This record gives sequence, C-alpha cells and structure tokens, in this order.
Amino acid sequence: MDIQELYQNSYRLVSQVSTTFKRSLYNQLPWDARMLCIRGERGVGKTTMLLQRIAEAFPEHDGKALYVSLDELWFSQNRLVELADYHYTHGGTHLFLDEVHRYPQQSWAQEMKNIYDRYPGFHVIFTGSSVLEIDQSHTDLSRRCLFYTLLGLSFREYLEFEHGHQFKNLSLDDILTRHVSAATSITSQVHVLKYFDEYLHHGYYPFYHEITEGYYMSLRQMAINVIEQDIPNAQSVEPITLNRIKRLITTIAHVSPFTVNVSRIATLLDCDRQMVHKLLEIACQASLINLIYKGKNNVQQMVKPEKVYIENTNLMYALADNVESGTIRETFFANQLLSGHELTFSGDGDFLIDNKHTVEIGGRRKSFAQIKNVADSYLAVDDIEIGNGNRIPLWLFGFLY
Repeated sequence: MDIQELYQNSYRLVSQVSTTFKRSLYNQLPWDARMLCIRGERGVGKTTMLLQRIAEAFPEHDGKALYVSLDELWFSQNRLVELADYHYTHGGTHLFLDEVHRYPQQSWAQEMKNIYDRYPGFHVIFTGSSVLEIDQSHTDLSRRCLFYTLLGLSFREYLEFEHGHQFKNLSLDDILTRHVSAATSITSQVHVLKYFDEYLHHGYYPFYHEITEGYYMSLRQMAINVIEQDIPNAQSVEPITLNRIKRLITTIAHVSPFTVNVSRIATLLDCDRQMVHKLLEIACQASLINLIYKGKNNVQQMVKPEKVYIENTNLMYALADNVESGTIRETFFANQLLSGHELTFSGDGDFLIDNKHTVEIGGRRKSFAQIKNVADSYLAVDDIEIGNGNRIPLWLFGFLY
C-alpha cells in the first residue's frame, strides 16, 4: 500500500463527513494542543469528531491535515514515526490518528513521545476505544498529552441529533434547584417522555441511525469485541479470564442492579475472591459496567462495590432478555451522573451524589417515605414532565452534558 493512498482516503472521508451536528465535547477540546487524546467507548463518535475537525479547520484541503486509522494495512510494514516524518517534511502540520489501540506495534506510546519531541510545532490528535490500554500509557504521555473522554449521547444531545431540538446543558445545581422552570421551558418545545423512551432504547450510540434493524445485535458484538480484542491488547490475560468476564457481564445484565456477593460470584465463575474483584475492575475500565461503592470512609468500603450496573441502558436492552423499569431508571441515572460527579451508594436512598445529595429513583407514584428524614434528599421520578419541590423528572438528569 502506497502512502499516497492514505492521503486519498483521508480526503475522501473528510469530504463526506457531515458537520451539521457536533458533540458538546467538540467545542470544549483544546484543538491547538501539541498532543491531544480523545478516548471513549466503541461507537460513541470519535472518528466523526476527528473528521469534522479537519473539515472545519482545514477546508482548503492543502495537505496540512491528515486523517489515518491505525488499523490500515500500511502499518503492517511501516511505523507510525515514519508516517509522521513524511507528513511533517512534506508540509503537514496536523496528524489525526484513529484507534491507536489497533496499531500493530506495541510501541505506540513510545512513538508518540518521539513524534512530540522530534517535530516542533507538529500537532497530533489521536483516539482510542480501549480505555485500558490508553490508561496504562497515561503516565508515559502525561507531560506531553492532554486526555479527554467522549461519552455516548446524553439525552439532551439525542434530542438535537435525532430531532433537531437544541437546548443548553444544565449543571447539577440547575437541576436540583431550578428544575421546574427548566423542565417547563423544555417541555413547551418538545414531548420529552416519548423521546426519552426512544433514547433509553437506542439513543446512546450515534451509529444507531445507520443500522436501526440490527442495532442490538451490533451492541452485543461490540461488547464481545471489547472483551476479546480491547482487553487482551491492554494487558496479559488468559482466555479463561475473558470467558469469565463474558459470563459475569451476562449475569449482571439479567439481574442488574447487581448486588455484589463476592463468594457467590466466585462460585459461579469457578475462581477465587481476588479474581472476582479483578474481573469487576477490568469490566468497569472497559466501559462495560459501572461500579457503585458505599463510600470512601475506609478501605473496606472501597474494596467491594455495593451495586453493579451495565454501563448504559442501550447495552442493557441488548444484553438482557427482560429488563425491569426500575433497573433501567437506575442504570440511566448512574450513567449520566458518573459523567462528571462522584456517585456512591446511599443506605437511605438509591444514590449519594458528591457525598452530599441523596437521591431515590422511582416511578410517578414514588413517595418520599424512604428518605423523608434525610437532609438534602430528592426524588428522581420517571414518567413525569414537570416536577415540584424536591421531586424532579428523571429525564432532566440527561441534560448534564
């Protein structure tokens, strides 16, 4: 494969990308940084973001910016530093590298450092779906590279992406103290409950738009790829460990929110207690599950999570045969709050946010009985458009980003 084919492929992809909708993270990124990493789950839109940036910042197509996926056959016989050298010496200023974890060499982090040090004024922006692998390289690159995480679509972003409704994101304080006015304004423009149900089923990953019929099948295959490809690329694991992770994820999906009983899981997976903790941590780092701990008061509380959720509701629907509404509500809430807040288990309600706000999740008939004597407590209620007092619509927590 000739290097010019990489440039031709880059031009073609950039010319075809739509810039109508951009993720909220797009305008928050320091695109002028010398080295920038955008990490996130498979399928959340990292590739599109790179192509959009080139289309917007380099409309003249003068060869200064080059997009390359690191699983290209060219890299089977050539190295990343060779590409950077060619691009730099031929007038290139920006190199956009996609899926760095798929680079066939094990030295991608070292080569990134070499590129940074050898070519002054040269910019490298790269993505990676394998959170594990990039995290392990974070220390090596921390002095040179800025790291950001792209999440799946929030409910707010979904409304714009799918239906063209544009709203500003809300802070947690906005939601807790000004939710009535916020919800009133939003619901005067859109029927949120209908769209919220859509979002819970298929709105987290932008690619649902392309494969509506086979969406859940694609999500199941994506989870398998994460386990069979991304995790082994990140660390040395035996095949039996990968099989145990698959069994663990399947079990969690069918009984989530999963209350952790380490001994029972160890028996189920035919392993010791230490391995159970390792499997849970690996699955969490790989963005397959979310772990909710009791708190940070002592080491023991941080060892064993109290609850385990599948990472998002779309993946939950894809993996489980029957999904309870209560599980979906809590899965959504955990997914959205963990985007920027500390979320722990509350013995009084369902969750404790930032070690301050207690939240109980429920349907429209949910009462304050369980948290009536708890200070700074709230209900996050499903199937209502507008709340009152400390009774907040659940969907509104989808406006945090």
